[in-house]
Formats: sequence, C-alpha cells, structure tokens
Amino acid sequence: MYAFRTSFGPADLCFTDRFGGVSRAPYDELNLSIAGDDDQAAKAENHRLLMADFAPSDVLCDLYQVHGADVVVVEGRPTSARPHADGMVCAQPGVTLIVRAADCVPVLFLAPNQSVIGAVHAGRPGLVAGIVPATVRSMRDLGAGKIQAWIGPHVCGRCYEVPAQMRAEVAAKVPAAYGETSWGTPSVDLGAGIRAQLEDLGVSVHDQSQCTRESTRLFSYRRDGEHAGRHAGLIRLREAP
Repeated sequence: MYAFRTSFGPADLCFTDRFGGVSRAPYDELNLSIAGDDDQAAKAENHRLLMADFAPSDVLCDLYQVHGADVVVVEGRPTSARPHADGMVCAQPGVTLIVRAADCVPVLFLAPNQSVIGAVHAGRPGLVAGIVPATVRSMRDLGAGKIQAWIGPHVCGRCYEVPAQMRAEVAAKVPAAYGETSWGTPSVDLGAGIRAQLEDLGVSVHDQSQCTRESTRLFSYRRDGEHAGRHAGLIRLREAP
C-alpha cells in the first residue's frame, strides 16, 4: 500500500504504491484515480481501504488537478466539491490532504513548529507555472516558518523524453530541469527542477522519489498510457493529545 510512510513532528505522511487495493487489471490494484475507465465501486473501495489504514477518523480533501499554479487554503470542513487547483495548504487537524499522480510529482509539505501542511501535484506545466513556490508562499501566509518538503515518486529525468524545443522552454524558466534521457535525447528532470525551487526558497528537502516509468510497483502514464491508474501523496495533522 505504501511506497513510503512516516511521521514527522505533528504530521503523518505517505506516498502510496499500487498494491493493497481491489481494482482489476490493467488498473490493479490500489488505483486512486478519480477519472478513467476503472470501476467506480473499486476506486471508492480503494480510497476506503487507504483511509481506514492511514487516517480512519479524518475527512479526505482532494482536488481536480489542472496543471496550474492555483493553491487552495483548506479551512473548516471540506465540501464534496473538488476545487480546480494543484496545491492545498491547511492548519487544522482532522483533514487529510491528497494529491494524485502517475508520472507527475507529488510533493508534501510541513512546517512542524506552526502545524501547517501542504500538498502539491506538479507536472511539467505546473513546474513552469510555479505551483511549488505558490504553495510555499501560501503556507507562509498561514504563519509557516521553517518548512520541510518530501518529493515523491515521479518519472525521472532519464526517462522523461520531450522535444528539444520543449526542454529549452522549460529550462528557460527552471534551469535545473534541463535533462537528457539514458538514450541520449532531450528530457525534462521534474525532480531536479522542483528541488531547485524548494532550495531557493529555503525549504529542506527529503527525496523519496522513485521512477514511475521504471518501477512496476507504481503507476506510469508514460509506460501504460490511458490504462495507467494513479498513486497518491497524503499528509495530515494529528489531533493534539
């Protein structure tokens, strides 16, 4: 069920893998997508199983991800409507933030001293648009001081082939994202680009990345196309004892 799971200060966080759910092939097993052709009942059960293990008493707060730079501040009890955005920040316990990915980068944030959390879905357009810096700014607006960030599984720079012009356009905005595949063609290194943005903002980085295209334990749109499921990053604040 988990590619990585830990507790840090007042928060619990994880990145899921594709095991421990009920979806059938080609979406097997723990497909957390909200779209696609997988059985809706199976996807609902996958979410139930995950939350029963990770945070059984929490409300799950998610997004309709659009590859942009908008950030939602979660206040009060989340509604059932999914905001169109790619980042969330929150300063209240009892809420689990979730972002989904299949090659893009899930990033989880925590300011432990102020109990502020965040979650981001960052693909190539979001990297360029600045979803990561926007989320850091939103956390600081909530009073966050020192921020920690965890970079989750995503397609690596050795595997994310793009046209040369696209690489040049991305690198013009985020130079660290300039990459080359293992077979010598142009690529975008999403992880390196996000790490550079975080470090420029004084955020401490914990790299928990694995390459989604290379690992069959994870979903990958690059590898599996339309039949790729989605794994996720989740973070929550624990209730005060």
